[in-house]
Amino acid sequence: MRRMYHNPLWYQYPYYINTPIDNSNFMRNQGNPQKLYKTILARIEKEVSAIEFYSTLAKMAPDQKQKNEILQVLEDEKAHFQQLSNLYYMATGMHPVYQTEKIPIHNFQEGVRKAYEAKLADYEEYKKGFLLSQNPPVQDVFLRASTDELEHAKRLSDIQSFNSRENRVSKDHGPEPYVVNIETATTQNNTFRTALWTGQHLQVTLMSIDVGGDIGLEIHPDVDQFLRIEQGQGRVQMGKDKNQLNFEKNVSDNFSIMVPAGTWHNVTNTGSIPLRLYSIYAPPEHPHGTVHKTKAEAEAAE
Repeated sequence: MRRMYHNPLWYQYPYYINTPIDNSNFMRNQGNPQKLYKTILARIEKEVSAIEFYSTLAKMAPDQKQKNEILQVLEDEKAHFQQLSNLYYMATGMHPVYQTEKIPIHNFQEGVRKAYEAKLADYEEYKKGFLLSQNPPVQDVFLRASTDELEHAKRLSDIQSFNSRENRVSKDHGPEPYVVNIETATTQNNTFRTALWTGQHLQVTLMSIDVGGDIGLEIHPDVDQFLRIEQGQGRVQMGKDKNQLNFEKNVSDNFSIMVPAGTWHNVTNTGSIPLRLYSIYAPPEHPHGTVHKTKAEAEAAE
């Protein structure tokens, strides 16, 4: 969805001094000023999209360290936006009017991958803008932004490498004694379902439901189930008849759900980030060591 903005000087980040540029000198020094204006405006659009993108991505981060890394990138994007907006105004005497497109994100890993690819492209675009301009203040903004984008790409590459190591599926630790920070384990999980601990009478699984996705309408005739939301927002539906789910509740972080045996139920992700939760079955519902990376994989295993 594309949206139009006018005079959007929201972020007051005086990253560079706001030195006025004489418009006539700018026009005289620049061989093709209209092309440069369009280039600056295009970069403004990209930065606004990036600000919204990284704001969402930070909320998806599985831990505080990675969230802080994303927030640092976000602050730089806000600074770039302010610098470019100032340039556009000082060069044209008008506030920028532009359209921007929201970038969809379904999970943190996908978002980091998209961000990394975008950063490499942005680095090249800022280099082109630097070469296009003959105006030193404009060159300075584009050169510094290109340097930032290259640094961001490295930062995002490190996050990708870290998560590729951390997200290797760990073994089912049952039925041996086991202790874990369940909130951390749940928010770091990126599989649709992973059995964390399976014993003789109880099983703990971790789940991550994509935006707009659901667990799937199901019933466990002889199993009571407990679920706890650690991240995201959802809608719970339950009922004795699969065609009459007359129990409905909205849930979010720290909400618990109790599903009696023999009850049809479903949980749908109604938020803008993955819905992460853990589930306790008594007795166990899935085979020891179960790992379903996607919902489709889980359905194929049934």
